[in-house]
Amino acid sequence: MSAAEWAQPDCSRSPELGKPTQREVDTVSNVAKRARTAVLVDFGGVITSSVLRAFTQFGASLGGDPRLPLDLLGRDQPSRTLLADHECGRIDIESFERGFAERLRVHGADVPAEGLTARMQAGMSIDRDMLALLGDLRAASHPVALVSNSFGTGTYDGVDLAAVADVVVISAEVGIRKPSRRIYVIACERLGIHPEEAVMIDDLQQNLDGAARIGIGGVLHTGAADTRRQLAERFGITV
Repeated sequence: MSAAEWAQPDCSRSPELGKPTQREVDTVSNVAKRARTAVLVDFGGVITSSVLRAFTQFGASLGGDPRLPLDLLGRDQPSRTLLADHECGRIDIESFERGFAERLRVHGADVPAEGLTARMQAGMSIDRDMLALLGDLRAASHPVALVSNSFGTGTYDGVDLAAVADVVVISAEVGIRKPSRRIYVIACERLGIHPEEAVMIDDLQQNLDGAARIGIGGVLHTGAADTRRQLAERFGITV
């Protein structure tokens, strides 16, 4: 029920003051059945340090505007198409690197295509505090799904994904990327839960907005300690 519906007079309300209607009872019951118990988690920027910062560092290494790579991926239509096609598995890493290197050259940055994505991600590191939080969640019987938009090769090196999450959903493997609602549905189905039972942790608001469209709660990640606090205070997931 929406906030607007709660604010309007309810003609079905029982004449006995304070006695809830069956609809209200059912609503409360459904909410109770859908307590948040599961966690969906992003990889880059959550389990790792900031992707945006790493891409900006790479941009600075090119000697021009540090934000060039991010600006192209966010605003340049050919670059946006390359990224979407790569994340959805429609083109391989070599095709993306050749295409994006050309877009960088068009905008004044002459870079070799081979190994481009690895250089872009060189400034990223694994956040051990987030790994500890995810381990604590699983130890407390909270199911965890990794939901990640793939990028480059070696992105997940150094992390035992089976130790991090109960299920792993990678965009290139399922042909759908965040913030599409379908990728979150796949994650929930694989966990065997309803979306209303899940919370998504991501560093991008647009990805949380996509998850929210099917009833998944959201935590905008800035650090492990704050995410742990938000899970406890907002969703009752304490570990």
